[in-house]
Amino acid sequence: MVKAMILTVSDTRNLETDKSGLYIEQALQEQDVTVVDRQVVIDDQVDIQTAFLQFEQREPDLIITNGGTGLAIRDVTIPAITPLLKASIPGFGEAFRELSFKEVGTRALASRVEAGFNFRNQLCYCLPGSTNACKTAMTELILPEYQHLLFERRK
Repeated sequence: MVKAMILTVSDTRNLETDKSGLYIEQALQEQDVTVVDRQVVIDDQVDIQTAFLQFEQREPDLIITNGGTGLAIRDVTIPAITPLLKASIPGFGEAFRELSFKEVGTRALASRVEAGFNFRNQLCYCLPGSTNACKTAMTELILPEYQHLLFERRK
């Protein structure tokens, strides 16, 4: 049984208004992934890292963040999470931007997304806060491939 945790980074959303986090949760559950927890934290580097590290301690297979990946000064998810990843998966960002380019044009260039394995070898994804972007990432990249990536890392 695969276990996942979802962390939404937002200054304006809460669990009730977090459409992207809810979408990710439902998409995972449809694939028989158990969502152990879903939380919302503000766009603050220390708060993001604290929540992420607390998630790690609970030993999920997947940790998915959404939000805080843009270029605004308050968007600090990528600088918060990148140092916590032991091995990155650069193809994820490349593929996501290519798919996004087809949907939103050159605005895709401003999309900072990340995937990799943390020091506990849990598969981690950092997605934008846009529900449409989360749908693209989940349906086109994450759901078709996460089991293979976990298998490869654990063999």
